[in-house]
Amino acid sequence: MPTDSRRLTGPDETKSPYIFVKQPKVQVLTEKRHDGRSPDTLRPIFLKADVVSQARGSAYVEQDNTKVMCAVYGPREVGRREDFSMKGIINCVFKYATFSCRYRRSYQQDSEEKDLSVQLLDALEPAVCMHKFPKAQVDIYVTVLQNDGSALAAAITCASVALANAGIEMYDLVVGCSVRIAHHLVLLDPTENEEYKSQDDNPVNHGSVTIGYMPSLNQVSAITSKGEIEFEAIKKAMNRCVSSSQTLYSVLQKCLNTSVVKKLHKKTNNYMQT
Repeated sequence: MPTDSRRLTGPDETKSPYIFVKQPKVQVLTEKRHDGRSPDTLRPIFLKADVVSQARGSAYVEQDNTKVMCAVYGPREVGRREDFSMKGIINCVFKYATFSCRYRRSYQQDSEEKDLSVQLLDALEPAVCMHKFPKAQVDIYVTVLQNDGSALAAAITCASVALANAGIEMYDLVVGCSVRIAHHLVLLDPTENEEYKSQDDNPVNHGSVTIGYMPSLNQVSAITSKGEIEFEAIKKAMNRCVSSSQTLYSVLQKCLNTSVVKKLHKKTNNYMQT
């Protein structure tokens, strides 16, 4: 039988690559965490603004192995006539990169990513002066490059810095923070292995809480939770998130200050050359 010499024929039998993926061990949550942190300690954070040259504003945040990038475009004309409004419109798109998780993600947005996009929008809207750009919209694109837990909290922080870097007027920056609740134990900034998973069918007071917090105004812009958690446990988790967000606020301010100084030096050098 003639064969096509220009085509590389595959094997007769194939196996899914996920067969060879090492399954993570079921971790018992204790005060001694696998990365050596105490329950109320944040992971090391790296934050940089103005990383995407084509965007009006952008930012990149890295919390250990969780890496998120955000690009902001606009304000520009509203694309659809039915979306026209005298106030400005914010459009948020949250997306996991195909290689960001243990299992390959789809190129198209799935239901989880659409839900996270709505939660991100809810956290950012109260902080933006939307009346400053009437009849226009601002597009925010968040891409998770690597996911090791607390991706939504990192996305909120990253998008807030990107908006400020784009020159969008805001009442305050929004700092994202999340905690994992397991009975009496509250773990700040959980990793992927520590995050709450609904399929585990956990009992009462097992879940997670994520907030968006505006430190200067001392206001919570948004809160989302998973699992069945009692009110006192949520209150304790929120207090832990608020205190940690106030600690991170200085990091955001320093990042934006560095970005402004670099832009000023660049303009000065271009002016001197001309």
